[in-house]
Amino acid sequence: MRFTYAQAMADPAHYVPLARAAEAAGFTSMSVADSIAYPAESDSTYPYSPDGNREFLEDKPFVETFVLSSALAAATTTLRIVPFVLKLAIRPPVLVAKQAGSLACLSGNRFALGVGISPWPEDFAIMGVPFERRGRRMDECVRIIRGLCAGGYFEFHGEFYDIQSIKLTPTPSEPLPILVGGHSDAALRRAVRLGDGWMHAGGDNAELTRLLGRIDELRSERDDPGARFEIHVVAPEAYSVDGVKRLEDRGVTDVIVGFRPSYRHGVDVEPLDTKIARLEEYAETVITKAR
Repeated sequence: MRFTYAQAMADPAHYVPLARAAEAAGFTSMSVADSIAYPAESDSTYPYSPDGNREFLEDKPFVETFVLSSALAAATTTLRIVPFVLKLAIRPPVLVAKQAGSLACLSGNRFALGVGISPWPEDFAIMGVPFERRGRRMDECVRIIRGLCAGGYFEFHGEFYDIQSIKLTPTPSEPLPILVGGHSDAALRRAVRLGDGWMHAGGDNAELTRLLGRIDELRSERDDPGARFEIHVVAPEAYSVDGVKRLEDRGVTDVIVGFRPSYRHGVDVEPLDTKIARLEEYAETVITKAR
């Protein structure tokens, strides 16, 4: 089992020391949240909070995903950096391929690209991208990024993107892992069909069991059902040694843990020392005993 430390919407000055502390404590990865802007007016709902309310995001600091990922990679030597998740469909895929490939090269392949579709029409509007047919747009984005990061010349002619034969240099020395987030059946199918893994965003154990079962079903239909496939989950079981072992028995490869309620309103005022103490306590009581 591998362990990902999740810390989002915190004081930007805390991220680098937290990454160093997580690496020293034995965490495999650190996740990076993504948000472009907060609209003054919106009737959209957040699909992963209990009541769909998104007001907890207002005034929360979000450092741009690739900027923060680069800073964390530069400050560490073994820690893997994983966006959780990058809103891919609102971004130009060639630019994302350049950013992700460059970061993977500079970090020694310590970057995995977690991607998803933003649920909010406002994100698409402010980026000048149509909200309609966003799923098919997302599929093309994943294919383009994978093709360009593989090295050599690549061209693509699809419904949304028409790219002449081009080459990106440098490209990663190892395949760039693309992990797909989302709980809809379309997201699960996209993860298995186009991705190298799936990222779970939380929920109760019954729902996780259903989602893992569906992932297993979809993987069994692949031509290579035994191929390496990462499964990253947010689950209460991840906070105990026995729980981690149960998740591992269910095929989970990575658990994502954090120590602050994600949906709390207001600015995070928890001191850096407290944050470090919490991740170190988890490492001592769970990571060292679960490995």
